[in-house]
Amino acid sequence: MTTSLSVAQKDVEKWKLQLALGVNNPIDHGQDPGYYSKYVNFPTINLGVQHMFSRNWGTKLDVGYNRASSENGSIPYKLNYTRVNVQAVYDFKDLFTFLPPPIGIVAHAGPGVSMTKPLGNYANNTYTYLNLLGGVELHYRLSKSVSMFVDGGYAYGVPGKDKYDVTRHGFSFNGDLMYVAIGVSLSLGGCDYCYY
Repeated sequence: MTTSLSVAQKDVEKWKLQLALGVNNPIDHGQDPGYYSKYVNFPTINLGVQHMFSRNWGTKLDVGYNRASSENGSIPYKLNYTRVNVQAVYDFKDLFTFLPPPIGIVAHAGPGVSMTKPLGNYANNTYTYLNLLGGVELHYRLSKSVSMFVDGGYAYGVPGKDKYDVTRHGFSFNGDLMYVAIGVSLSLGGCDYCYY
């Protein structure tokens, strides 16, 4: 007598590709007197790949590009701010059970690297420094594999103490950045760990 037992393993990996477009506000804590950025700057472009290890926990790697420019009354300048972050992801679906099925809330946080480069006359005043990013996403499911989301985040800069002398070198930036972006999230794998 022969007995045969086979178990099909479900695809529990959950991959998502995320793309978002929004606005930003660089915060330099008054380190550059005479240089003031607009409160709302465009664009912010975020691109990320996310993998969920379980129903609630996952990780993502994302890249953000931000452009900022001077406010009226400031010495004119433009700034490119790019960041790369590795983040932990937590899906609140088991805690916020009162939300309608299409809606999900996801928190993300983790370390990264910020790279800033002013344009024009200040192009040599570049910085590369660490950051700590935290944020929250509000998702709305459009289909089983596509959702729209709003992401708000804050990148806290952890720069060294050295900074360009504004009176001799002009504008430079090694501060924080806050952003709000609207995007689309596309599932690339199985849907066992969807947000919904």
